[in-house]
Order: sequence, then C-alpha cells, then structure tokens
Amino acid sequence: MNLRPITQADWSYILDIQLECYPQIEPESLAVLQSKWLASPESCFIIEADNSIIGYCLAHPWHLDNPPSLEQQLARIDHANTLYLHDIALSTKAQGKGAGKQALTKLIGFANTNNYPSISLVAVQGAHLYWGKQGFIAKQINKDLSAYPEDARYMVYTL
Repeated sequence: MNLRPITQADWSYILDIQLECYPQIEPESLAVLQSKWLASPESCFIIEADNSIIGYCLAHPWHLDNPPSLEQQLARIDHANTLYLHDIALSTKAQGKGAGKQALTKLIGFANTNNYPSISLVAVQGAHLYWGKQGFIAKQINKDLSAYPEDARYMVYTL
C-alpha cells in the first residue's frame, strides 16, 4: 500500500470515493474539499493499492472543540491546537487491507512531529464505534452539529 501526496489529477477519484462512502450526506463540493488540502497539503494524502486509488485522507490544523461545518471553505489556520481529521474515506476496494490503520498511523506521526496535542473529528454513520476502538473519545461540545447526520459525534484522540 502506498500513501502519497494528493495531486490535481486525483480529485475525480476523491469525489467518487466521497459519493461511495457517504450516501447519507450531501457531498461536499470540490472547492471545499480542495480548501482543506490547500490549508495543509502535508497532512492530506491518497491511499493506493495495486496502482489504484482506494482512499484518501483530508486533515488540517484547527481549533479544538470547534469543528468546521460541512461545506465550510478553509484557509490556513493560525494558532491551531488540534489536527482535525476531516475524513479518511476508503472505497470497498480497500476492505481488509489495513488502509485505515495505516492512514491513522501516518496522521499520528504528523501530529506528533508538528506538536499537535490531539487529533479531533466528527464521526458519522456509526463510525464512532470504529474511532472509539482506535482510541478516540466522544466529547460534548457547545458547537451545533445539526448540519451533520443525526448520529454525529465529536471525538478526540489525545497524543
């Protein structure tokens, strides 16, 4: 498996995987997804296996306990205190390959190297069960998450 930087040529695959993975959510626009990448290209990457794109990761510096809204375009963030994991999305071609664990390991390394004390995310579509097994803990916050599906849960992994 290969984890590599995102290039312009990858965006059609990213959009396809987003559609496959999130049937309950209105797809985010290309401009919004690219803004996450442009805010922190070093923490965003493609996951490949057998010369095929099987997933992607979009993560960026952010402010703890205040996750960005869906469809929120980003700019570079000053004084961030968490690495926000917007998405590790894996196509069905990734099943059983350990892609999610490998992607998370890479993100943890990035967060440690860049002195982020945590990784935060909003889990949807029952993913809180997966993230809980990875060490993320659900946390109550004051931000309204109603733009996300009903089961949305804010979660934090402390490094």
